[in-house]
Amino acid sequence: VRRRRRLFIHTNMHADIIVIGAGAAGLMAAAGAAERGRQVVLLEKNRKPGAKILMSGGTRCNITQSTDARGIVEAFGLRGKFLHSALAALSPEQLVDFFEADGVKTKVESTGKIFPQSNKAVDVLQALLARLQRSGAELITSTGVVDIRQVSGSSESDSASAPRSPERFVVNTEEQQFTAESLILTTGGQSYPGSGTTGDGYAWAKQLGHRIVPPRPALVPLTTDVRWVLALQGVTVPDVGVSLHEVQNATGDALREFSPQHPPSLSKPLDRRRDSFLFTHFGLSGPAILDISSRYTADERQQSLVLCCDFLPAVSEQQLLEAIKDAASSLGSQPLISTLPGTLPKRLLESLFALCGVPADRRAAELKAAERSALINAIKRAVIPIAGTLGFKKAEVTAGGVDLGEVDSRTMESKHCPGLFLAGEILDLDGPIGGYNFQAAFSTGFLAGQHA
Repeated sequence: VRRRRRLFIHTNMHADIIVIGAGAAGLMAAAGAAERGRQVVLLEKNRKPGAKILMSGGTRCNITQSTDARGIVEAFGLRGKFLHSALAALSPEQLVDFFEADGVKTKVESTGKIFPQSNKAVDVLQALLARLQRSGAELITSTGVVDIRQVSGSSESDSASAPRSPERFVVNTEEQQFTAESLILTTGGQSYPGSGTTGDGYAWAKQLGHRIVPPRPALVPLTTDVRWVLALQGVTVPDVGVSLHEVQNATGDALREFSPQHPPSLSKPLDRRRDSFLFTHFGLSGPAILDISSRYTADERQQSLVLCCDFLPAVSEQQLLEAIKDAASSLGSQPLISTLPGTLPKRLLESLFALCGVPADRRAAELKAAERSALINAIKRAVIPIAGTLGFKKAEVTAGGVDLGEVDSRTMESKHCPGLFLAGEILDLDGPIGGYNFQAAFSTGFLAGQHA
């Protein structure tokens, strides 16, 4: 890629299009626009492009999900319809073909997630940079934007006799001024600020006439103060059903910890997820938790929200009850903990037994009716109060951003500021874990590059 780190020679530079932010959306937008014969400058404040690509998916980069355009749209819920045109321009299948054509072989895992076969995110980034180089776009790194202004069509040239310039935008960095007819903002959100996504683009979009839906962390680990949960640090459960509820008629200390013997009164589920689940030193993580966290951070009643966990979602409550009864009659001399269906981690089972006041070595035939009821509650409906989240620092994506109603979904152009295009995580568009958000970034970036 034609790349410069710092510029000291020219004081002004004109291009047809300026793209700000060399992440997934920005790299795709810049290359696509340059392939149309447009002169494109891509500005990146970091020393290297694609920081978030390199760190995503545990440095493996979950490119997309093994589904069609409709599956991506549905995963984003009510806001998913905004993606119809972007996905028509670049579908999941086409995105995979794009990387395969540049030598990045892919694989589909059991969860439907699509990764590079090499398990190396750097291969994904190198493919994007190779396309950028072929396109002729110029990437300038270590160049932070400090100011953006929209100007009229009048010339800002020093010479009165110079022809009028068509530029619409003036972009100032610490060392240079850039002008362009079109501007594509692909600055990302606020998640993982260490990668450079510190929310800079929101202020510029607002300055150019856009409403910003308040940003909040999404796909973020949840924290809790519950002792038995924290004691299970490191325990993973591969299949857990998680639902989010409001506790009815409970405040203060009553919201801190619940016993299976006296479960709280809960509202109807606000959201449900089912996936793997991880106990941590601060609380909870894993795909099931990350997915449901987005609904939690969107709710104004966070102080009264709890998780209800079904640690055996493949076993119905009636089946569990029958299994306990059968164990009492046919395996009565054996410890009940060893006769339960499923393959829950021993540490988790021991903790749930203790929570019910039942010794871990209690024989199946000795279990009392009240203890049986409490155990079923603990396994199928464990209630865990939420203290908060780990915030933007550990959030995989940002919810909120530029109001989708102010962006033309057919082109990604602003409805308020002609010549301004917006793509990627700067938009108020966040989906579940599994490659959906990268697909949205690639597709909206690609569409913006076709129309800028």
